[in-house]
Amino acid sequence: MTAPWTDWNHILKLDPDKELPDGVTFGDLCATGTDAIEIGGTMGMTEENMTAVIDACAEHDVPLYQEPANPSVVVRNDALEGYFIPTVFNAGSPFWITEAHKEWVRIDTVDWERTTTEAYIVMNPEADVATLTEADCDLGADDVEAYAKVAERMFGQEIVYLEYSGMLGDEEIVEAASRGVDESTLFYGGGIHDYDSAYGMAQYADVIVVGDLAHDEGVDALRETVEAANDA
Repeated sequence: MTAPWTDWNHILKLDPDKELPDGVTFGDLCATGTDAIEIGGTMGMTEENMTAVIDACAEHDVPLYQEPANPSVVVRNDALEGYFIPTVFNAGSPFWITEAHKEWVRIDTVDWERTTTEAYIVMNPEADVATLTEADCDLGADDVEAYAKVAERMFGQEIVYLEYSGMLGDEEIVEAASRGVDESTLFYGGGIHDYDSAYGMAQYADVIVVGDLAHDEGVDALRETVEAANDA
């Protein structure tokens, strides 16, 4: 069975710890044409604020996925298509590669049929996720390409996620990541703020992930990135 994200171009990532612009509703964002909505963030995640966003999006016809920051915020909700679980390949501690996941399995029942791991390669040293995981972000194109190959070939990851959270990445690095995968789906996230930046990253990534723009600018800006992803 083919994974649904192999047909996607665009994901809207909603952070439950952030507000929406005045006058913008979750329904407005769901109607922009994005292929899927991923609900999650690094800091300030609770089961309550996760549930509030899931419930607000559930009535709209867009696939919903949760990316829980830790096991305590996993939401059991039939509105969710599944769960994306990051494993940070360039983390400074093995805790964020396997230990956090081991603890989740130890203390909770994982819905394996609906759970998919994402091989994160974190590239912005100023991002919360880089600080939390002590990620080594001083990587060249050859390093990123090699990480992508390791993720796919050695660890069988269906998704490789190049994460620049908070800044626009280097197209050469994204292109290198794309060379590193043959069958895995390459997600790119970080700094996409308009049509041109979305188009530039979508030339190399299979799927672009847009988050802050929706919280900062709203519907029209987000819709531009959907159009760019579909045009690339």
